[in-house]
Amino acid sequence: MKSYQAYLFDFDYTLANSSKGIVMCYRNVLERHGFHQVDDLSIKRTIGKTLVDSFSIMTGITDADTLETFRKEYVKEADQHMTANTVLFPETEEVLRALKANGARIGIISTKYRYRIMELMGKIFPEEFIDIIVGGEDVKEAKPSPEGLLQAASRLNCPKEQILYLGDSTVDAETAQNAGVDFAGILHGMTTREELAAYPHTAIFPDLLPLIKK
Repeated sequence: MKSYQAYLFDFDYTLANSSKGIVMCYRNVLERHGFHQVDDLSIKRTIGKTLVDSFSIMTGITDADTLETFRKEYVKEADQHMTANTVLFPETEEVLRALKANGARIGIISTKYRYRIMELMGKIFPEEFIDIIVGGEDVKEAKPSPEGLLQAASRLNCPKEQILYLGDSTVDAETAQNAGVDFAGILHGMTTREELAAYPHTAIFPDLLPLIKK
C-alpha cells in the first residue's frame, strides 16, 4: 500500500471498541420505552449510523419527534456511561503514534459527537496530536454524505488523492466513495470482509497494524 499524507479514521469499531457503552445506552432507552426484545447483536449492527436512524431501525418508529426524544435520552445516558465503557483497540495507540512520527496527518471522521471522542482521546494523546476531528455535531448531513471527509480535506489542505479513509462499515466505504478518496476496510466490527469488498477499496485489513508493518 502506498503512503498517504493524511489518514482519516472512523471511530467506533475502527479505533475504539465502544460497543459495551453503546449497547448499555441504547438498552437503557429502549427498555424505558417498552422495547424489551432488541438483542445486543441488533444494537451492534447499527453502530456507525446516526442515533435517529439506529432507533428507527430497532423500533420501527418513524415519527421524528419520538425519535428525537430517544436521541436526547441516549445522549444523557452516554454522558454518564460512554467514555468509561470505551477502550482503544490494542494496536490503535501504536499505529497512530507511528503514522504521526512518519509525518502523516491524523484525523477522525465519525457520527459520534466530537466532544465525546475528545474526552477519550485526550486521556491518551497530547493536545493537538489529532490534527482534526469531525463529529456528528460538525456536519449538516451524516455519513454516507461526504461532507465530513471533504471538510477535513479542506481544513487540512490535503488533496483527495493523498487521503486514506479507514472504517469498519459499509457506511464508511460509501462515504469514502462519495468523497472520492481511497478506502481501507477494518474488520474490527460487525461488517464482514465480503460486505466491505463490494465497495471500492485499496485494502481490507483484520486490524490497523498493516498500516505500519511492512
